[in-house]
Amino acid sequence: MPEIHAARRRRAQQLVRESEADAALITARPNVRYLTGLASSNAALLLTAEGAGVLATDSRYALAAQRDCPDLELLTERFIEPRLATEMASRGLGTVAFEAHEMTVERHADLVARAGGVKVIPFGRKIEELRAVKDPSEIELLGTACRISCQAIADVFPLIRPGMTERGLAAALDARMVGLGAERPAFDTIVASGPNGAIPHHAPTDRPLRRGDLITMDFGALYGGYHADMTRTVALGEPAGWQREIYELVAAAQRSGLDAARPGADVGDVDAAARDLIRDAGHGDHFQHGLGHGVGLEVHEAPTIGYGRTGKLASRVPVTVEPGVYLPGRGGVRIEDILVVGADGTGLLTTTTRELLVL
Repeated sequence: MPEIHAARRRRAQQLVRESEADAALITARPNVRYLTGLASSNAALLLTAEGAGVLATDSRYALAAQRDCPDLELLTERFIEPRLATEMASRGLGTVAFEAHEMTVERHADLVARAGGVKVIPFGRKIEELRAVKDPSEIELLGTACRISCQAIADVFPLIRPGMTERGLAAALDARMVGLGAERPAFDTIVASGPNGAIPHHAPTDRPLRRGDLITMDFGALYGGYHADMTRTVALGEPAGWQREIYELVAAAQRSGLDAARPGADVGDVDAAARDLIRDAGHGDHFQHGLGHGVGLEVHEAPTIGYGRTGKLASRVPVTVEPGVYLPGRGGVRIEDILVVGADGTGLLTTTTRELLVL
C-alpha cells in the first residue's frame, strides 16, 4: 500500500513545515511503520519538508524495505541514527525536528555531535496525533484483530472450569487467538481470578479457578500490526449478591461512557460519565485508572480518556472504554470494549456479550 503511506507522509510533511524545520527525524518504531509500511526493529526515517524521504534500516530488513517502500530512498546501515545524522549535515539541512519523547539523552548528544551545525528541535508527538484518526484500511485491520479476539474468547468459555489455573486459561486464550490467525497476542494476557481480580494488571499465576470466583480476562489479538484490547469478567458458579452488584454497576458505567464517546466530546467528560456513576455508588476509591485509551499500532496510544486529561475526541478514532471496580481481598470486575468514535455504523468492534456469564 505505498500510496497510503505516501499520503500519510504528505500530511506529516505539512507538520514539518509548520514546525519551521527542513526535515523531521522519525525514530519511534510505530511512527516509522505508519509512515513507510516497514515493520522493523531497526529503522528510522528522515522526512524532508519537500520531496521523498530517506529510510534507513539494516541488511536484515533491506529486501522488505525495497518491497514495501519503493518510493523512498533507502540507506542500508547497521547504525542508522549516526548515518542519518551525517546525512542531515551533508544534505545541507538547517533545522531538523526530532522525537524528543522517544530519544534518550545519550542518543540526542550523539545526534547533535554527528550532525555538525544542524539545529535540532523537538517535534513533539505530532505523528502520534496523526495516527489517532484511522483510515479505512486501519479500521479494517483493527476490526479483524477484534473479530479474532471475540471468537477466541467465545471458543475458550466452554473450557473454563474449576481446577484450571489462571496461567492455563491465559495460555488457552493465547493459543486460540494464534489459531484463528493472529500474529500473536497483542500484549501479555491478564487472567485474574477470585481475590486477584482486585489487581487491575494482575499477572496470571498457578492459582486454580474455584467455584464462586469472578474471573477477569484482559486480552487481544495482534493482526497486521494492529492491537485489539478487550476485557470480560465471568462468574464460575452462581455469583454472590455483591458480585452481581458490582458487575451491574460496571456495566452501567461502561454504557454511560460509550454513549458519551462522541465526536467533539471532551475526554475528561467521557471519563466522568462513567466514573461519576461508580463514585455515586460508593466505589470511587475502587476505580483509580483512566477510562480508556486509543488503540492501533500500539495497544496504548493517543488519546487518553481519563480524569485530569484534556482534548476532544474526533471521528474515526478507536478508543477503549474500560471501567472497573476492584475490592481488595475480594475480587473485581472490568468490562472493556473498542469503540470507533463516530464511525457511521462501525461503532463497537468487540461484540462478545457484556452480560454476566455464569459458567
